[in-house]
Amino acid sequence: MNGLKSFKDRLKFVDENSFSDFSIDLFHFQFENNLVYKKYVRSLDINPESVQGLNEIPFMPISFFKYHKIKTLEWPPDLVFESSGTSRMLPSQHFIEDSNFYKDISSSIFTRFYGNPKDYIILALLPSYLERNNSSLVYMVNYLIELTGSEHSGFYLSNLNELYNKINFLRTSGIKKIMLWGVTFALLEFACNHALNMENMIIMETGGMKGRGEEIVRSDLHKQLFEKLQVSSIHSEYGMTELLSQAYAVDSGKFQCPPWMKVMAREINDPFCLVPAGQQGVLNIIDLANIQSCAFIATEDLGRVYTDGAFEVLGRLDNSDMRGCNLLLSQ
Repeated sequence: MNGLKSFKDRLKFVDENSFSDFSIDLFHFQFENNLVYKKYVRSLDINPESVQGLNEIPFMPISFFKYHKIKTLEWPPDLVFESSGTSRMLPSQHFIEDSNFYKDISSSIFTRFYGNPKDYIILALLPSYLERNNSSLVYMVNYLIELTGSEHSGFYLSNLNELYNKINFLRTSGIKKIMLWGVTFALLEFACNHALNMENMIIMETGGMKGRGEEIVRSDLHKQLFEKLQVSSIHSEYGMTELLSQAYAVDSGKFQCPPWMKVMAREINDPFCLVPAGQQGVLNIIDLANIQSCAFIATEDLGRVYTDGAFEVLGRLDNSDMRGCNLLLSQ
């Protein structure tokens, strides 16, 4: 367990200059101590000692989280998150060794992008996630709500009239900044049924129609919300059950990562070949905070990664499972 603590301590100081060395060290540590990842790397006939650069690290398919317990070292889990999906889908599971570490990571990322949570009132319209007790998104937002320290912050399941009245009250009271988190279908339902001026508020959309209608392109979603709610700012959060960290898109539509997270794009038909900046590919993610699990994940999300490290999510690979958080498909 000392190895885990050592990497957690180093994580606080990782930056652009140290990212590569940290990644290589963590790769070797997870190869030696994560049985599933070790078997996967060996199945590729890769000599771990030959891995000396980011482009040489093998990324584990995200589907492995459905069929295996992905753990680095052995420990009793403090939390077990499960992915969303229909009842016919086998959910992914992410075993969390230390819930406080997860809270620290998610809150520190939020603070990097938005400042102290105490400056906000956070309202959460996440009905599909609230119906489950093992959602990483609900767990994270609930912690952010606690950090606001406000009696006005809270979740809304399907009581849209109550949310409408709460927003009207908060807008006239002028206390703190207001941020409304919402899954796509719930935000659209709210916008269609409640004419409201939400100027000077932040809408944080987390994606996903959850089977309540056709998936919608993010730009179209934002256009509808801008028109119906007169909102001045729509942001997006990118996270998934299998990751420990989150990325945020602030106005521009492009997601930005914390210093310990990096996204790359690979060829659709060649998982070991990266594509040039700005070209469409399938996203690989290095999440160095995923120390207890696997930090190197090959997702099923289509996207583009730019020279400054920002990325866009364009959709999903064909025949891959439809899931929640930010899986808005291109048409």
